[in-house]
Amino acid sequence: MTSHQDKAIVLFSGGQDSTLCLFWALQRYAHVETIGFNYGQRHHVELTARKIILSKLREIFPNESRKLREDHLCDLSTLGLISQTALTSKTQIEISASGLPTTFVPGRNLIFLNFAAAIAWRRGIDVLVGGMCETDYSGYPDCRRATLDAQAEALRLGMERDFHIETPLMHLDKAETWALAETLGGPRLTHLIIEHSHTCYLGDRSTRHDWGYGCGACPACDLRAKGWQKWQSASPT
Repeated sequence: MTSHQDKAIVLFSGGQDSTLCLFWALQRYAHVETIGFNYGQRHHVELTARKIILSKLREIFPNESRKLREDHLCDLSTLGLISQTALTSKTQIEISASGLPTTFVPGRNLIFLNFAAAIAWRRGIDVLVGGMCETDYSGYPDCRRATLDAQAEALRLGMERDFHIETPLMHLDKAETWALAETLGGPRLTHLIIEHSHTCYLGDRSTRHDWGYGCGACPACDLRAKGWQKWQSASPT
């Protein structure tokens, strides 16, 4: 019988980082579930991408994906209505007066983790996996390890369950993230991420770059492209 510690639920958006985290979890846990969120994001195309990736994982990596279980999709459209950021409305992407980019959705990761934990509690899962990173990111305070440690403690107190929030990308830059994908799944995983994941904030899939689809100009595309170039320049092949 699979114990709580052998099960994980992955916050899976359909983007590069969450796709890598999902594959990482499939190599470490006997039972893996996924959870996604429709919060009115402009890049709504990521919800389509996540379905394709789940299907492709089963096709390309049958050994790992046999551990893949239920996929949960939560409607959090109210979050988009109350946040009114550049990710949920046609607001210009720039640095706001607070010093944070206008793509910051207040409380997003905290809300995501609360919903993931609620489902995990019901399904006997102790491990929550997310692609948060404080090395190569846009300055979002809810991506920091200290924030996630505090959230884990709040979940433990509020649900009387010792939840563990795993963040395999926390201290990696985007070049190291690309390298990790190659290490874990080889060219097949890297190709899957390039062709089928979606990270562009504007939801643009009209242009295919070496690193994947996107507008090529938004902060998410910029990080992804620079990471790819750095990794390629350092790669012996």
